[in-house]
Amino acid sequence: MASTIGRLIASLFSFFREKFSVNNRNMAQESLSEEAVQEALLRLTGVTDFNSLREAIRDAVGCTLPGLGDLVIYIQDLSSGVDLISTDGLAGAQHILPKTGIAGKCLDKRNRLLVNGLSADDPLSGLLSNSSSPLPANKKVLCSPVIDKENQRIVCVMVAVCDNPSSAHEKCFSLLEKHVAVCVHRLQQQGHNNNRPRESATARKSSSSSTTAASFSAPSTASVTKASSTTSLQAGDTTHRPKDEILALCADLHDDSASSMQVKVIKFLESHTQSECCTLLVVSEESSELFCQVLGNKVLEEEIRFMTGEPVCKYEIPCCCFNKVLTSKKSMMLKDIDQSDRQELTKKLGITIRSMLCVPVINYATNHVVAVACAINKLRGQSYSQRDEDVIQHCFRYTVPVLTSVLALQKETRLKQETQSMLQVAKNLFTHLDDVRILLREIMQEARNLTQAERCSLFLVENDELVAKVFDGHVLDEMGEVRIPITQGIAGHVATTGKILNILDAYSHPLFYRGVDDSTGFRTRNILCFPIKDRSTVVGIAELCNKSNGMYFTKHDEEVAAAFSIYCGISIVHSLLCKKMKDAQYRSKLANELMMYHMKVGEDDAHAYKKVVPKTESFHPEFAKFSYSPRGIPESDTISAVITMFDDMGMIQRWRINKNTLAQFIVLVKRGYRDPPYHNWYHAFSVGHFCYLLYKNISKLNMLDDIEVFSLFVAAICHDLDHRGTNNSFQVHSQSVLAALYSSEGSVMERHHFAQAMCILNTEGCNIFENLSREDYQMALDLVQDIILATDLAHHLRIVKDLRKMAREGYDAKDPKCHKLLLCLLMTSADLSDQTKGWQTTKKIAELIYREFFSQGDLEKAMGLQTPEMYDREKACIPELQINFLDHIAMPVYEILHELFPVEAKDLTDGVENNKLMWVKLRHETKRRKLSSTNSLDFFRVPFTCEADHFNGMGSTAEVLEEQDEESTSSKNGQETSTRI
Repeated sequence: MASTIGRLIASLFSFFREKFSVNNRNMAQESLSEEAVQEALLRLTGVTDFNSLREAIRDAVGCTLPGLGDLVIYIQDLSSGVDLISTDGLAGAQHILPKTGIAGKCLDKRNRLLVNGLSADDPLSGLLSNSSSPLPANKKVLCSPVIDKENQRIVCVMVAVCDNPSSAHEKCFSLLEKHVAVCVHRLQQQGHNNNRPRESATARKSSSSSTTAASFSAPSTASVTKASSTTSLQAGDTTHRPKDEILALCADLHDDSASSMQVKVIKFLESHTQSECCTLLVVSEESSELFCQVLGNKVLEEEIRFMTGEPVCKYEIPCCCFNKVLTSKKSMMLKDIDQSDRQELTKKLGITIRSMLCVPVINYATNHVVAVACAINKLRGQSYSQRDEDVIQHCFRYTVPVLTSVLALQKETRLKQETQSMLQVAKNLFTHLDDVRILLREIMQEARNLTQAERCSLFLVENDELVAKVFDGHVLDEMGEVRIPITQGIAGHVATTGKILNILDAYSHPLFYRGVDDSTGFRTRNILCFPIKDRSTVVGIAELCNKSNGMYFTKHDEEVAAAFSIYCGISIVHSLLCKKMKDAQYRSKLANELMMYHMKVGEDDAHAYKKVVPKTESFHPEFAKFSYSPRGIPESDTISAVITMFDDMGMIQRWRINKNTLAQFIVLVKRGYRDPPYHNWYHAFSVGHFCYLLYKNISKLNMLDDIEVFSLFVAAICHDLDHRGTNNSFQVHSQSVLAALYSSEGSVMERHHFAQAMCILNTEGCNIFENLSREDYQMALDLVQDIILATDLAHHLRIVKDLRKMAREGYDAKDPKCHKLLLCLLMTSADLSDQTKGWQTTKKIAELIYREFFSQGDLEKAMGLQTPEMYDREKACIPELQINFLDHIAMPVYEILHELFPVEAKDLTDGVENNKLMWVKLRHETKRRKLSSTNSLDFFRVPFTCEADHFNGMGSTAEVLEEQDEESTSSKNGQETSTRI
């Protein structure tokens, strides 16, 4: 019996000993699991992208769920904002969470589901191996949604095969879900911010160095481990490690606002350090300052700032007491602070300080102090202990990564707003270019707003002086502007050096003159003076006084000012240029009015032309025939002749032209021509007369509209207005004013001719288009411009192929292109019409042309420009040049005209051919007689036998035939000759 009882006791003892051992092992494992969960959650708070987030979730789930098998993680797609996507399974291919099966039920119920296995038709069964129903008793399939509290959306779904979780496991998993929700929300906010439009180069430069304490970087896993070993509490002091509270705090840090997040952290510190008030002083990297945004549970409207470190200039401002914490990286108590610094703290914080603990917050990734956490006034009159310091360090070990991300987001948002503000500033500035004084006032206002300055002065650089036209936004009158030497004072120093000057203490700076402050009562504390440049030239100086929301102007203010000064420089230079252009326009207008005053037609002159319109026969019986040359009409009668042509073509009646207006228009056109040898009023009159001949002799010309014929005739008499006796090439190579105006568009002289025609039409009492309808008026102006531009032979050579095609295929009256081509052809034929007249006229015209050409050649030689042969009086062979011109330019024009109008235009081609034959004879006789001269114009004073024979009716046809074999040689230079003409 005793032995039996002994064996029973022994077995019971063995049972309880084994049971106790198992419980101890389970407790140890659970304790180890809690440590692993804390480390996993810490890594989760430090992720910076979605790929890292997936890995961190996978590690955290592995620490949280027992016996984890397969795991699939779906995260909300940033681009669509709707689909939940994953790359788990399917060989890494991206796929969307199915809406059926266990996933669909999870989405509908928005709750965690735990099942014994998946059916064969469940879409997730193919992704999770060993998940088919039924599973062993200890295995489950878990599907859990993660919900963002901000917008109540499901942002993540985790599906796993694991052992049956206990209540402790489910509690840890719920905590994990909260952390995942916060991390996804934070990364999505950063992703949306990074997808904003690109900033300008100036704004990026500003943002690259204007970092604040938001530049904390989340510690790496290795750094966290190091930090854990450095700052962890004693192993046995578990009562002072608020594990659950810290994790709950991290889960609650999902705000987008850094200040609201600081409130939660400060509330935690106040509770666990038993303090009346706590605050966080963040290190600003853009200036040697600490700034406080939250004091206790109150978000400050204006930040409290403390000076730390070395000042940015040699005129020193005393550092605050917290500088010791930053440099030593060690905590500090109230007893370590001087009495004067205590009073300064009490004044700034507005709190009577009885006890205080200042703990450095270290970013272990960079080993830099990024903030100072302050606990103020321990409750119940106690002093702060090592335990309080450990609590603060332990808190920030977990919360610094989260605070870092939000502060970075806040910085990015601020930079985005600054970029938008800078673009708005540019828009505001460039809307005031017309008035430099208003522009300067706008610049001062924007400078104050951007840098939060109390006052601003602006100086423009004029010669060796700085001129202030605006003070503090008020425009001074002309007598009230202030001028100072460019070498005087702070503004003068910046103007001469071209470098920005940031003065922390104005009264300590040797260049500052405090006499103005003494007389006005204004106290200047600090100054930011920056140059406004046009490239490398200083055009102005802006001087800002007294930073309103800080102790002094920061490095960030300097960068904002530098970016702002670029817009200021561009706007000021363009405003001054705009003023110069306006002044030039006014002078040009005055000069034009003076010219028009002297060109104005007197009432008596106009009245003389409008009394009775002469008949065409009064000028010559053959006035309306192609063979007639109008150059025989005296110059005094040419105006009457033009009016007669207008009347004979029915234009005065058709377009209701006032005769007085017509007379004044023609007189101004005549006066608008200069007196070069060829391109003068007689040439314009001859071209206009040939257009009249085309109208009178070609019956098929009615294929053109009335407005086209009207515009053609007006363009003909205006087509060479203000011709200077030089061609387009000379204008470009001599870099004339006309080339500066029109060379970018081509056809320099032709565009000038049209501009002059418009000037006359816009003169009061000279607009012969005034009674046209709106549509006809615009069409007439467009046609006149196109027809005048067509007189450029370069334009004619470009459309020759189209002209030949039109002649070959036939004119289509319904095709607008045919209308335009025909008008260009008629204008060119009129411009060259002297070549269709008799030999005496043609030869005389050639002499006038070459006089003009050689005058241009003499100018080119004097200017050192290359002179083509046809413009060189010592080298030009006039008969050869004329034959080439007729072969390659004139004859093709009239051949096309003849093909279009076979009967009416035959006399024109015959006239050109006869004149060519005479030039061939002259060339032959010149070679036979070996005539030579240093001045090619002597050619026109030489008597030629062939000319005498021609006038006596004895043509030398045989001699002409002998020249045919030589024409092929002369033709090779024709294209070059035509281009130069």
